[in-house]
Amino acid sequence: MRLILAEKPSVAKNIADALQIKTKQDGYFEGNDYVITWAFGHLVQLYDAKDYESKMARWKIDNFPFIPADFKYKVKSDPRNRQRSDRGAEKQLRIIHNLMKRNDVDMIISACDYDREGQLIGDSIIYRGTKPNKKVYRLLLNEWTQTEVLKGLESIKPNDTMKPLRDAGISRQWADWVIGINLTSVATLKYQKGKGKALNIGRVLLPTLKIIYDRDMEIETFVPEDYFKLTATFQTKDKHKYEGTYVEGNKEKFKSKEMLDKVNQTIQAKQAVVIDKQVEKKKEFAPLLFNLSNLQGYITNKYKGWTSDKVLKVAQSLYEKKFITYPRTSSMALEESLVGKTAKVLETHSSDLPYKDEVKFQKTKRVFNNAKVESHSAIIPTYVKPKRLSSDDQLVYTAIKNRFIMQFMPLAEYEETKLTTKVDVAEGVFASKGKVQLVEGWKKVENIQSKDTILPLVHVQEEVDLLDSKVSSHVTKPPKSHTERTLLRVMETCGKGYKEDESEEMAGTILSGFSIGTPATRAETMKKLKDIGYITARGKNLVCTELGKKLVETFPVQDLFDLEFTGRLEKSLSDIQKGKSSKNEFLSMIFSFTNESVETIKGGKDIIINELVSTSSTKEVLGKCPICRSGVIEGQKGFGCSNWKSGCKFVIWKNDKFLATMKKKPSKTMVKSLLKNGVVTVKGLTSKKGNKFNANMRYEKNQDNNFFSWKMEFTK
Repeated sequence: MRLILAEKPSVAKNIADALQIKTKQDGYFEGNDYVITWAFGHLVQLYDAKDYESKMARWKIDNFPFIPADFKYKVKSDPRNRQRSDRGAEKQLRIIHNLMKRNDVDMIISACDYDREGQLIGDSIIYRGTKPNKKVYRLLLNEWTQTEVLKGLESIKPNDTMKPLRDAGISRQWADWVIGINLTSVATLKYQKGKGKALNIGRVLLPTLKIIYDRDMEIETFVPEDYFKLTATFQTKDKHKYEGTYVEGNKEKFKSKEMLDKVNQTIQAKQAVVIDKQVEKKKEFAPLLFNLSNLQGYITNKYKGWTSDKVLKVAQSLYEKKFITYPRTSSMALEESLVGKTAKVLETHSSDLPYKDEVKFQKTKRVFNNAKVESHSAIIPTYVKPKRLSSDDQLVYTAIKNRFIMQFMPLAEYEETKLTTKVDVAEGVFASKGKVQLVEGWKKVENIQSKDTILPLVHVQEEVDLLDSKVSSHVTKPPKSHTERTLLRVMETCGKGYKEDESEEMAGTILSGFSIGTPATRAETMKKLKDIGYITARGKNLVCTELGKKLVETFPVQDLFDLEFTGRLEKSLSDIQKGKSSKNEFLSMIFSFTNESVETIKGGKDIIINELVSTSSTKEVLGKCPICRSGVIEGQKGFGCSNWKSGCKFVIWKNDKFLATMKKKPSKTMVKSLLKNGVVTVKGLTSKKGNKFNANMRYEKNQDNNFFSWKMEFTK
């Protein structure tokens, strides 16, 4: 009899279905040859500091640094009461260990996810207490379909061969515990006033916060500059019009308006001639297959209200339902051994498409490339077609399926035309660009509409008339705030060689392993930064809060903000996983770093980064609500009516979008004055050009709904 341990009940059910085992007992399935049981993710966790020494129950700065001589595990805590063990986890551990001890069980197979976290989950359960006296093997799968489960059980590996993967999992877990426990405790004691939630310090949290902070600072310190362009409208003999932009010495943006005005005056009523024409056919490849970061970026950018965390949860659910392959991957290609299987999957999904005749399976390096696969292949659908999906599942599944089909459609092709028109009296020339889509190819899959810019048919040396010309003024724009999509790209590549308009192909060539976090943890990091109040979301944009800014500007352990430093740590974990580096060396470095960091914080300046106000005190009433005359009080996200429980919706949001366009946030003083007088003078507003100005502001109810809008009156 073989005992299989799955990571979750849903996966155990998939394995039982594949083996056609129907008999379910309390905590396991049982058939003739197999018993299948399950965990609920992690069933055990590391000891808390107070479990090692009772003095650690009280946070005292002198108790740190604290690094246990021997790391120990306990049953995971009950999420509702952290002082006691989770009863469900306790019971399931008992069931698993009783099954392991059964006389008829001669082999244990860990079927947890094939990654360092999955390895850690399985091993922490199987080797808990005494080492089992039965052989332990590993089932390594990329999907949970029946075919793959049966094939995988024929080629299980001894669990001992997974030691590098386990070492990487342990190294990550212990490192995060040591850095988190020590630096969070000491930073909270040193820099926080008032009791409440801790000042969270983490190995992946801080560099991610720094990426957002740096972009915020770029935007804040950006000085807009004026520039000018000269555009002209020409007409051919056939009365067809086209536009051209003035270019001189490869430059089309000019700082001097006077210079362009002079050129504009000179060319009036002059004849123009087409001096060059370039026509080129260009091919467009379909975007590469999804890895997790690209899938998260694509969905969060395209659909409102989606976060990276939500995309991961939906993808994980589709994986457990057997509809897609393993989602927590960093690869954008497939292993070459999957060629035959992929052809069958493509046939399954393309048989009923209106353009099925254009879908042709080919083995290309762009899709099948072992050198571009790290642990797991890219995310693709399996041969199991879902009959019914929820709207969220459908949205993510369709994106994955479409991206897969695109790889086997014809390339898209377009024709690009460049015209150069010369007006003799001008030193420069006028450049025009046209683009016409010739072959839709892979764009048909998602009905991607290409914008054509059609130029008239003209020949070199043909004379054209200058109909009109004008000098237009423009302003340079600040960089854009980070979105989850752009932040994921920087985290994935650790900022190396990253440009926002860079193709996904380039990102895929960045040295594997050198990143911030892993595909599995980046979404969780973003969510945590929001939950602990270091960043906030404004629509799709992510920006630092005052607390986040203060932490970056004040916290003395600068290495934790450094992308290079964090990238090297993640690279070390990747090397441990590949057997190229030692767990003990890595942990020794982490322990030294932690000891030094604690001493740096202790010896640093006494500054308050975060002051927690007691929530038990009565909230100050700032004025009367203009709707129901109840008191308006300050909340975490805005200044709102205290009568909100009865349905009053009056609120002035702290991240008000209209005020944010002028780099302003509502303050308590501003709200008091507004409620008292109906108008408030706001100083230091910033225009789009970066100029400062003052204005009188009113906050008035809209006539057609219950919402309020700002009205602005300029002051002299």
